[in-house]
Order: sequence, then C-alpha cells, then structure tokens
Amino acid sequence: MRRILIRLAYDGGGFHGWQVQPGLPTIQGTLEEILSNMEGCPVQVAGSGRTDAGVHALEQVAAFSLENPIPLPNLERAVNRLLPPSIRVLSAVETSPGFHPRFDAQAKSYEYRIVRGPVCSPFEWPYVHQYPYPLDEARMARLAAVFTGEHDFSAFAAADGRDPFGRSKVRTIFSSVLERAPGRLTYRVRGSGFLKHMVRNLVGTLIEAGRGNLDAEAFPTRSGPTAPAKGLFLVSVEYPPAAGSRQTANSGYNGLEDDE
Repeated sequence: MRRILIRLAYDGGGFHGWQVQPGLPTIQGTLEEILSNMEGCPVQVAGSGRTDAGVHALEQVAAFSLENPIPLPNLERAVNRLLPPSIRVLSAVETSPGFHPRFDAQAKSYEYRIVRGPVCSPFEWPYVHQYPYPLDEARMARLAAVFTGEHDFSAFAAADGRDPFGRSKVRTIFSSVLERAPGRLTYRVRGSGFLKHMVRNLVGTLIEAGRGNLDAEAFPTRSGPTAPAKGLFLVSVEYPPAAGSRQTANSGYNGLEDDE
C-alpha cells in the first residue's frame, strides 16, 4: 500500500467546499470518486483542512493510500484527465505510511484579495471582493500587524457544531500583512492554524477599522462582518522535509481543521 501526497489547485466557485456532502459537488468528493474507480474500491482522501464553499486554493495538500502500482507521473496525468478543469493536481509524491496532511501540517498561508475601484473586471469578479467605498488603508495596515502573535481568536470563529467540546481557540499568527497596490488590497496571513471563517472575519474586521469603527492599535474584541468567500485563497501548507514538502522553523498546528 502506497501513501501518496498530492498538491492541487482549484477554483472553489462551483463547489460546496472541500468536504464530502451527499448530493453536492465538493473537491474531496470529486477526487474520491475518481481514485476509487481507479483502485476498484473506496479510497479516502484526507485534506490539510476544509475550505468552505466558494474558497479557492493555489496549493491545497491531500493524501490517500493506493494498492494500484501506477507510476506517479501516470497517476497525475490520469487524474487530471478525469478531473474538471477547475481542479488540477500540481504534483504527486510518495510519502510515509503515517502521513496525515492535517495533523502533520506546521503552518498555513492564506491571502484575501480586495478590488477598490468602482468597476471590477468580469474576469476578476469571481476571485475578488469589490469594495469601492472610502477606507483608511493605513489604519487597516496597522491593525493587520496587531494580529501577529499568539491570541485567543474566539471572536473571529464562526459557530461550529463539529466542535461540541469548545476546544481552545488560541492560535499563533506568524505574519499578518496588508499590502496596497493601485486599485487593490491584498491581505496575507500565515499561522499555525485557522478557525472556521477566521481569515474572512479578520478581513471583515480590517474593513471595519478602515471605516473608522474599530481601534487600529489594540487587538479587537469583536469581529467585523464575514468577508465573502470568493476573495479567499489557500496559498500553501508547510510540512517537515520528511513529508516531501517545504520546511518551516515554526510548529504548533493543533489538529483542528480549517473551515475557511
């Protein structure tokens, strides 16, 4: 039995998120159907976290086990041939039998894209949040820096019925930066792990600060409105070298799944 680690990219606009849902198109469900047909029996695909409906990924990480001896380059080509164009496998490597893309992750990075102009190109519309109203962008950038470090992010987590025991909402943010360019803002955040809707709530909070409704110098105790899913991208997931991925100097991802 081989354990295969894949990196994949997807346009989340046409899917009801990562996780399998009966009767609905999902990323995990699409992959499992293809791989199960290739294997001749059910194949379970584990992801690094559950991106929400409409959220995109530049590099999601998943893993599954196969008896099929197909060489990895052939596997990659075959799966991509059967996948819809909105999902692409970028690479495939064999990894250790015990590898789990969620529990072994050391850090994750997301970015959120905001268009500031009064007109948004129809070719960008599915992948950005258009916000053409006045904002104090320097104030937003100051608040973004405040999120760095270890904090209790309870105020930034959506209610989650899959967490009945109320596990810790403390997370470590390694970097949190709002970058400005003509006509757009990009929020980039890298951390040990993220709670349900956390990044989108951070973005909503930054917008509230830009509107002048929140202090930009102190860690906020309440979240702004949840920003739309379509502007959010999972950029990368980091692992120790033994997992066949990039190394990071920080660890501490506590095993709670992302739900962005």
